[in-house]
Amino acid sequence: MKESRWTEHAVRFGLGGLVTVLAGVVAKIWGPATGGLFLAFPAIFCASATLVEKHERKRKEENGLPGSRRGQEAAALDAAGAAWGSIALGIFGLAVWLMAGLGAVVSLVVACVAWLVVAVSGWWLRRFLRHIRRHPGVVHGREQPNSKARR
Repeated sequence: MKESRWTEHAVRFGLGGLVTVLAGVVAKIWGPATGGLFLAFPAIFCASATLVEKHERKRKEENGLPGSRRGQEAAALDAAGAAWGSIALGIFGLAVWLMAGLGAVVSLVVACVAWLVVAVSGWWLRRFLRHIRRHPGVVHGREQPNSKARR
């Protein structure tokens, strides 16, 4: 909160309201089920990605370092987290829909567990794949016999 200005919050609020209005228009034209899908769009993400980039860039530049690359990486990491979170949220909704016949409490508990498993698994998978890309030929701390590093 200390690093942000009131205008940044106004932009977030405005974009969130705009997305909500657009979801209402879509619901009016194509029905509430379709409108609900658009309402699930992470409205704040549009503004937050640019703000994350701006704050990270500014922080680096205050220390006399070029910050554009760091800002882009921070925004990309934020986007990756939003994507995994959206997938997990979709699984949550699917679980509620599939389990609705078993009662509200059961369906919500199953959906929460499903969301948690997908969110944490996605985070670990992304971390593992990032490690593989950065260190090809190294698995579990050991270099593989046919890795490029040995050539």
